[in-house]
Amino acid sequence: MSALPPRPVTLTGRHVELVPLTFGHLDDLFAAGGGDEEVWRWQGGPAPRTREELRERMEGVLGDVKYVPFAVVHRPSGRAVGWTTYLDVAVADERLEIGWTWYGRAHWRSAVNTETKLLLLTHAFEELGMGRVQLKTDHLNERSQAAIARLGARREGVLRRHRRRPDGTWRDSVYFSLLADEWPAAKARLTARLAAG
Repeated sequence: MSALPPRPVTLTGRHVELVPLTFGHLDDLFAAGGGDEEVWRWQGGPAPRTREELRERMEGVLGDVKYVPFAVVHRPSGRAVGWTTYLDVAVADERLEIGWTWYGRAHWRSAVNTETKLLLLTHAFEELGMGRVQLKTDHLNERSQAAIARLGARREGVLRRHRRRPDGTWRDSVYFSLLADEWPAAKARLTARLAAG
């Protein structure tokens, strides 16, 4: 089966709904994470202190064709609590990346990230026909590395001096991936984790 390119779609779970990101989500997103340095610490710039600064960040995501961005809507509250994207899509090679993800701190270590990734991975492997999904993070971001490992992704290695941080220091990027033949077991584990609460 040839892979299909990701398009804006709605992906619905029990805890979250992923919907195409729009400026209509701006107020919710600013309430969830605006001005929170810890939320934005690994996102490649200072925390947006105003709605307008967050809007500028959104313009960068929405205006770049390499991203397919989703607002992460917390279903019990009906409010957007973060965003995530598909990026680095290579349809001929049947691969894409999940990244540029953040959530308001109130939703860290909750069902939000687990179900968000379950929805994105299910869509990528089972509907788009991808053979590889990768994720990467800063080598200093241990919380993110642990979260990615809990998804069942395999740590592949480190790209040294990969990206300059806003403060001028250099980031090494830790790469993880899941392959299509690994997905059924990973999906079973993620589904069981969600069911267990």
